[in-house]
Amino acid sequence: MQSSRSVFFISDRTGVTAENFGISLLNQFGQIKFKSTTVPFVDTPFKAQQLIENINTIAKTKNQRVIVFSSIISEHIRRMFDNHAYIFHIDVFDSFIPMLEQEFDTKAHMVMGLTHSIVDETKYDARIHAVNFALENDDGITDKNFSKADVILVGVSRSGKTPTCLYLALQYGILMANYPLTPDDLHRTELPNMLKPYRNKLFGLTIEPLRLNRIRTERRPNSTYASLHNCQLEINEAESMFRQHGIPFLNSTHKSVEELAASILQITNIQRRC
Repeated sequence: MQSSRSVFFISDRTGVTAENFGISLLNQFGQIKFKSTTVPFVDTPFKAQQLIENINTIAKTKNQRVIVFSSIISEHIRRMFDNHAYIFHIDVFDSFIPMLEQEFDTKAHMVMGLTHSIVDETKYDARIHAVNFALENDDGITDKNFSKADVILVGVSRSGKTPTCLYLALQYGILMANYPLTPDDLHRTELPNMLKPYRNKLFGLTIEPLRLNRIRTERRPNSTYASLHNCQLEINEAESMFRQHGIPFLNSTHKSVEELAASILQITNIQRRC
């Protein structure tokens, strides 16, 4: 069994497309460890040649081919990564564009940067507005904008509310707010007063006590806040509140922020804005 492989995600723009495509494929090989490097803005032959030399040096040192996922528009630059003894090149565009051209009976434009450029300003503005909204309505500081929120995430401190809100805002343009349940909130049977008018917008996040204990210990070691007993108590009371008031909730322990976001959209049936 191979212990590890070096992988490069390269692009003439941000590298996000090549990275997402490559990681999706590599995740199917859980028995292999991958050391990955993302190299954006490989948009000239000079940059490509420098990178090829670097990759070849790494490959020769390990005496093992380096996997390269590329999303580069220039065919000339793409071809520079082909036919190297120490490079296994997977071209995202070459893998799919020819088949789509045949299906559509037309040639692709092959214009650099279409995936992540501002093609639709309305959708882009919606994303930025949603991110700003999430930042302004983080951690239940005020409820003045709760009436405008699509979803209000509720959960104990460090259960994953903020990153989930920001991801939903940035990727889907969803107006997100969040409210951290404090010990005072959890000792009551009723919803916090700030949340009562917005019961239908609430969505809960929970987490396993051991995971919460580790996260809080990094933030505030040797504190009551981080103790396993306190984590267990807070989580039990939060989940009891969710069940009592019929608030849908998810466990964030083993779910990525991408999975949480997709699940929240599916459960709430809220339509993305971008």
